[in-house]
Amino acid sequence: MRDLPVGAPDEFIRISWFGQQGWRWMFGLTAAPALLFFIGMFLVPESPRWLAKNGKANLARSILKKVGGENYANAATAEIQSTLASEEIQRVRFADLLEPKMRKVIVLGVVLAVFQQWCGINVIFNYAEEIFHAAGYDISTVLKNIAWTGSVNLVFTLVALGVVDRGGRRPLMLFGSAALAVIYIAMGFCYHESVKGLPMLLLVLAAIACYAMSLAPVTWVVISEIFPNRIRGAAMAVAVSSLWIACFLLTYTFPMLNAQLGSARTFWLYGAICVAGFIFVFFKLPETKGKTLEQIEKDLVD
Repeated sequence: MRDLPVGAPDEFIRISWFGQQGWRWMFGLTAAPALLFFIGMFLVPESPRWLAKNGKANLARSILKKVGGENYANAATAEIQSTLASEEIQRVRFADLLEPKMRKVIVLGVVLAVFQQWCGINVIFNYAEEIFHAAGYDISTVLKNIAWTGSVNLVFTLVALGVVDRGGRRPLMLFGSAALAVIYIAMGFCYHESVKGLPMLLLVLAAIACYAMSLAPVTWVVISEIFPNRIRGAAMAVAVSSLWIACFLLTYTFPMLNAQLGSARTFWLYGAICVAGFIFVFFKLPETKGKTLEQIEKDLVD
């Protein structure tokens, strides 16, 4: 595909709909899901486990009753309370996370959170213009391709909602790791051999699709399930902080890696990280599908 001459991007921005109006629509449209999320939060009940932890067992039971009926609510409330040591309910110190029996599950959650970022997909989102330009696309087509990446991300996130409880967490994590490794190897080969155009676009969209239905949502599901009730809030804070620190490091280092290693070797590096992530998930992550949080706690901690 023909590159624009020097200075053409500025001219394109000046005269095109994308440059004059399109960016306004991109910003404005984000208000719609934000508003829906704000309204929806008024309909979300408080967590029964948080209520039980803070001495509101009756309110927790009433919420659980709406989910599964009277017998389920009574059994679930009793199970929740059995995992909460009464003298330690109100305050959890971060030092508690370093207890020998907690350390294993904390490491599991942090590694999964970091891997979700270091698998490399946010490089595609944040540096899409550079990636597509290196693949031979001009600026107009780059903007259209970026719209495609967002659309694929949305569609396959919805797919994940339908398969996460049927397929299981562990198989989806393994699928995402393996699929991204293969795709990154192929992308590196395309860069190495100067393959441009449609093959690169299809590989990018395939990577986003695989990520959106596996590592992206399932990591959040898993780290919300694996931590014991007593330390869940503090442990989630550590895991989520690790995730966003990893996100910063990934996006900050990509330009340097790309300059030093080249596009091909950079994506091969991300492929190697995905292989390491696959091995870690295979050996360390148990399946949590169909289990209560208390059952998961017993499996991982007790």
